[in-house]
Amino acid sequence: MITHFRFKPLFENTQLPGWAISFYYKQKYYTGEYKKDGSIKWMGDTPDDLLIVEKQIHEYMLFHVYE
Repeated sequence: MITHFRFKPLFENTQLPGWAISFYYKQKYYTGEYKKDGSIKWMGDTPDDLLIVEKQIHEYMLFHVYE
């Protein structure tokens, strides 16, 4: 399960899509960029359960950003 999920816009102009994301998964810290098309560019390591984690991130982003 993802914990301490955070996101912030990459650009000051909030009309431009793109968000910096960070979270903990299985007690390890991950960061990345969430693109407007839903793809994620990972900064550093990627989670072992990549498909599961990406699905959870999409759900968080839908709830918080696209509500």
